[in-house]
Amino acid sequence: MTQTLVRAAVACFAAAFSFGAMSQSYPVKPVRLVVPFVPGGPTDIQGRMLGEKLSQRLGQQVIIDNRGGAGGNIGMELVAKSPPDGYTLVIATVGTWAVNPYLYKLPYDVVKDFAPVTQVSTSPGVLIVHPSVPVNSVKELIALAKKRPGDLNYGSSGVGGFGHISGELFTLMTGTRMTHIPYKSSAPALTDLIGGQIQVLFNNAISTVPFVKAGKVRALATTGAKRLSVLSDLPTVAEAGVKGYENSSWSAVAAPAGTPQPIIARLYKELTEILALPDIQQRHSDVGAQIIASTPAEFQAYLKSELAKFGKLVKAAGIKAAAGG
Repeated sequence: MTQTLVRAAVACFAAAFSFGAMSQSYPVKPVRLVVPFVPGGPTDIQGRMLGEKLSQRLGQQVIIDNRGGAGGNIGMELVAKSPPDGYTLVIATVGTWAVNPYLYKLPYDVVKDFAPVTQVSTSPGVLIVHPSVPVNSVKELIALAKKRPGDLNYGSSGVGGFGHISGELFTLMTGTRMTHIPYKSSAPALTDLIGGQIQVLFNNAISTVPFVKAGKVRALATTGAKRLSVLSDLPTVAEAGVKGYENSSWSAVAAPAGTPQPIIARLYKELTEILALPDIQQRHSDVGAQIIASTPAEFQAYLKSELAKFGKLVKAAGIKAAAGG
């Protein structure tokens, strides 16, 4: 009996030592952080911000790998099918994590095929229009959309993305009809709105606020439950007359399922310490984003609740995947 206990204790010590050694030795080569969207959008901006700091802390280069297309599914599949060794990570948004499973026949499972690291932040969006659109408020936009059903085009990062869900929720709740124009990322959608190719956009605050402040787009409202401190004079969509309207975007980092726990713990530690840095806090605050920095278990529980929520919304709004998606 004593020998059995001794062997068990030795085995436990060896495992603990091995886990500790693994955590200390990782990483020994560059780490790839996949952004499942084209460059320039809010996820890309955030990924590069975190990647730069993470590279400094890990002592290895963190390479940003933009894999846009299919609403983020291409990049997500790449990570889901990568070796679970901590050298391939993904940072993705609510649409990719919690909406796409209801729109596409995915070759991966967002819960089973990923090891959560942390939910990074949450951010309400901003409802903006091109300056040529003759509206200055949400009520005027609703009136124009009802007067010209289908004439107004609104862009998004793709079917099921934050902008698309926000737009569908808006038209559903206001009894209006606008034409959805999906892009591969919110960056080209914002570029086209600034250029006048589309008229309306529900976009993440991270990439939108600078253009609002520069006067290149006209902001009508924010999409969250509370006003943005960085745009404190701007009402929420709910305050502007669409009672009960609320939709915010969020981002999270994960690794392939099966990634050793010591590596997940190391990544969680480094990322949450990065998110606590004053400059990172300020850069998020400047665009109205709230840092979350949840534990892996907290993010997994939150993801499951978001899947339940958006499953109901997709069904109620009758949202369908794009042709060929």
